[in-house]
Amino acid sequence: MTKKLINIRNAAAALLLFAASTGCDKIKDFGTTNVNPAATTTPIVGALLTNAESGMGGFAANTLGGLYCQYFSETQYTDASLYSSNQANFSGTYSGTLYDLQNIILQNPGNNMIAVSRILKAYIYSSITDRWNDIPYSQALQGFVPGYDKQVDIYKGLLTELKESVAQFDGASSISGDIIFSGDAAKWKKTANSLRMILALRLSKKYPGAADYAATEFKDAFGNASGHITSNADNFSLVYPGGTFKNPWFATYDGRKDYAESKTFTDLTAGLGDARANAFGGNSAAASSTQGFPYGLLRSDAVSFEGTNSNSWARILKASFRAETSPVAIISASQVALAKAEAAERGWLAPLTTTDAEAFYKAGIDLSFEQWGAGSASGYYGVGAAANYTTGAGVAVIGTNSYNSIPATSSATTASKLDRIALQRYVATYPDGTQGWAEWRRTGIPNVKPTAFATNSSKQIPLRMVYGQSEYSLNPAGVAQGAASLTGGDIMDAKVWWHQ
Repeated sequence: MTKKLINIRNAAAALLLFAASTGCDKIKDFGTTNVNPAATTTPIVGALLTNAESGMGGFAANTLGGLYCQYFSETQYTDASLYSSNQANFSGTYSGTLYDLQNIILQNPGNNMIAVSRILKAYIYSSITDRWNDIPYSQALQGFVPGYDKQVDIYKGLLTELKESVAQFDGASSISGDIIFSGDAAKWKKTANSLRMILALRLSKKYPGAADYAATEFKDAFGNASGHITSNADNFSLVYPGGTFKNPWFATYDGRKDYAESKTFTDLTAGLGDARANAFGGNSAAASSTQGFPYGLLRSDAVSFEGTNSNSWARILKASFRAETSPVAIISASQVALAKAEAAERGWLAPLTTTDAEAFYKAGIDLSFEQWGAGSASGYYGVGAAANYTTGAGVAVIGTNSYNSIPATSSATTASKLDRIALQRYVATYPDGTQGWAEWRRTGIPNVKPTAFATNSSKQIPLRMVYGQSEYSLNPAGVAQGAASLTGGDIMDAKVWWHQ
């Protein structure tokens, strides 16, 4: 988790000077994906990479996804958690971060810089398509109005990009402006393989078999000679310097208190006897707090609860984990290990490894406990304060799965094991609302219920984002393509392709 952040301020300042001198302010005139990466003169590629990387933590601090998967509650303005319309634009990400990364690639600064840019683009595109479904991909950033690609094609394109990016790294070219891994190509390769495994597993409903496309991709990434993330020292995470560039969770509470750790989540961790709860939430005095905020309240009830409990309800993360300079984990070793546990249980890893699903499962939980300073969960990496966690009634892979109504059996069925793995992955992914919402949709674990005060017509938890108004105004043909892939059209209740 210790990663030195190079001088982000100077690099960003250089980027701003570059933008001012080359007419990049024209981007705002378009406000959509129709940007022309060839329109600039020679950019400072290191500054572009710094600028792109500096925003990566925001993808892992998605409050709307966290509200939908019930990591969080709203404390004052509760419209989002009552499922009001979630129409939103993704055009700013295209004309901002994706544009910067594409510019790096077009400048051809060397294989390693290009490979890093491709990995970051793949992560960002996956985040967008997971929220909206079909989006501009193959024609995006080309200087003309793009069509929308189907999510199946986007996913296959991303998995290919990640595989090719690992092979593209060489031993000679440099990586400048890298504030995540300080130019360490080996860690970037591990990140690419880890992301590839996570994305392949997300396709488990579409390709469930051990010989199907998703398993083949997962296995290929798992067995890649460059490795994948197996320790917290290699986590794909961003450390903030503070000042202008603050940890996004710190910024969430910088003069405001609109979000809380939800009672849904604190009840879950309490029921599991989970020591990570002391890191997952903190009160106004910066101490740990496990008093969750009731989920999905009417505004009047939320304001009343907040007023009565203003000093005690749990903010998202204990203050020491959301300081200005705290890191944000984007892909953690725990998430990767738990993904391997699911893949092993599905039979996707034979014959590459003799390690069974339970060993990966315990390792994933231990890595998460280590990440959050909660000791060891099972003794897998050494006995700690929570050494009996993985034998508990709600965690052990044998016994009743109370979170999905699976009957008790003398030995765990594959279904119950998969549910236990999914539950721990949900916990370990906190507070990443983007990934938590995606995993909840894919697995249905935990069995969270919609608020009783839902204002949308279906009264159900939203399953996707609605395309933004700028797309309807500037790319109506593309939106029509995207809406045609959705049952019921461009609505919150439609399932993205991999969820169907």
